[in-house]
Amino acid sequence: METQALLTLVENKLKAQFGDGFISSKMNVDYPEFVVKRDIICDVADFLYKDEELAFQYLTTMATIHYPDNAGQEFAVMYQLHNLPKNLRIRIKIFFSTSDVNVPSLTPVFSAANWMERQEYDFYGIIFRGHPNLKRILNMDDLGYFPMRKEYALEDGTREDKDDKMFGR
Repeated sequence: METQALLTLVENKLKAQFGDGFISSKMNVDYPEFVVKRDIICDVADFLYKDEELAFQYLTTMATIHYPDNAGQEFAVMYQLHNLPKNLRIRIKIFFSTSDVNVPSLTPVFSAANWMERQEYDFYGIIFRGHPNLKRILNMDDLGYFPMRKEYALEDGTREDKDDKMFGR
């Protein structure tokens, strides 16, 4: 199926199923990309999984994006779904504010979301409601901040064990 036809098909099905929960769609290079309201993301994923024509039954990627200058929508979570038999891929995005970083967990639909959500919690502080074991996966439990947020310095200025001469600085 051609990507533009896929974009139209998924858009029409999402609009019919979720009405005003569907926000927008566009082609992002060669990926059909859809934006939906945060509170229905689990229902959208379940619908895309169970729809016989679409059958997006593989969560390939989940990532958080931090847009600190985008007031009211500073965070996005992007999900890439794949229909393996037909080799079709789409992206679903949700946007939300720094003041409310709660997102429904996709673990009821995709068990693979478990570790992906833990990683996004660990690095960005996104709280995935309903996650079975939401705790840090890579960083120390007492880290005290979320290192991938763009509000933190890239390097620790207090370290004395670095010799910047070795790195051309």
